[in-house]
Amino acid sequence: MRRTSTDVNGPDGTPEPPTARPTGRRDRWAGHREQRRQELIGAAVQALLRHGPTVDMDQVAATAGVSKPVLYRYFADKAQLWLAVSEVVAARVVDAVAPAVERVREERALVEATIDAYLSVIESEPTLYRFLLHEAGHPGIQQVVAGTSRQVATGLARVIGDRLRALGLDAGPAEPWAYGLVGFVQAVGDWWATHGQPIRRAALTDYLTTLLWSGIEGVRRGADLPHELTRAHERIEP
Repeated sequence: MRRTSTDVNGPDGTPEPPTARPTGRRDRWAGHREQRRQELIGAAVQALLRHGPTVDMDQVAATAGVSKPVLYRYFADKAQLWLAVSEVVAARVVDAVAPAVERVREERALVEATIDAYLSVIESEPTLYRFLLHEAGHPGIQQVVAGTSRQVATGLARVIGDRLRALGLDAGPAEPWAYGLVGFVQAVGDWWATHGQPIRRAALTDYLTTLLWSGIEGVRRGADLPHELTRAHERIEP
């Protein structure tokens, strides 16, 4: 029996518009499929929060209220679903850190805001962060984490460069400082998450800020700047 245009279904069972149909109808179908995909990713996130980093596809399907075959219509395998979830978690990191970096105008406050924003994600989403650590060996997730670090570091480098130029300093160190700061905080954040956050976030932020700022301030004090500029940050501190 020949299949007609009404017999053609998409992977989720809904009619798939053939190429002959108007573009608008194809776009609506594609939009529906993407919306459904995002709903399943959201269900996977909820399953992670409920069952922890070792959650399996059966638990994801149960949370979504679908069968496993439905999941596999949208994701080729578990690794592809976990990659999509990692992108959601990475976006939350960027959403938390980027605005904090943009708001501050003093150099020490910039370091403190960056550290605190990153730790705040771990504190508010510990299960999702541990999931990233648990799946860190997956090449795709490694790329997502690395891409997130680059995105944060690039934005941070721009802000640091602006601060250095405003003080009449060479902006050359901005990029390596930014990447160093992000890598350092990420490593400590991993330790903090895997050890059950043994130190309060505020205290850890202060410890790390003090350590990192000592190095940056040393460069400032070694520069040929008027005394009032090298001590500018101290005027706003209690």
